[in-house]
Amino acid sequence: MATVEQLLEKWSSLTLEQQQAVFRFIELLETNVIRATDPAFHPATTPLGKKLQEIRAQIIASGEPLLTIEDVEREVAERRGGYRSD
Repeated sequence: MATVEQLLEKWSSLTLEQQQAVFRFIELLETNVIRATDPAFHPATTPLGKKLQEIRAQIIASGEPLLTIEDVEREVAERRGGYRSD
């Protein structure tokens, strides 16, 4: 197993783009842990659920960060004309 010092040494040699890819990978690992323990992440059984999971996988593969619940709520409010960032 790698030590903290070894990880930091490797980290410092990475470009910014590579570091961002590492973060995305870590987030994916965390998602898989959550998925294994959260019943909400069981495989979709409906066509809509399957389509949404496919879209999510494409977004993750593109490197685009997923929206948080706060991001989703803000976007919904903006589209409904109720959000102001005064």
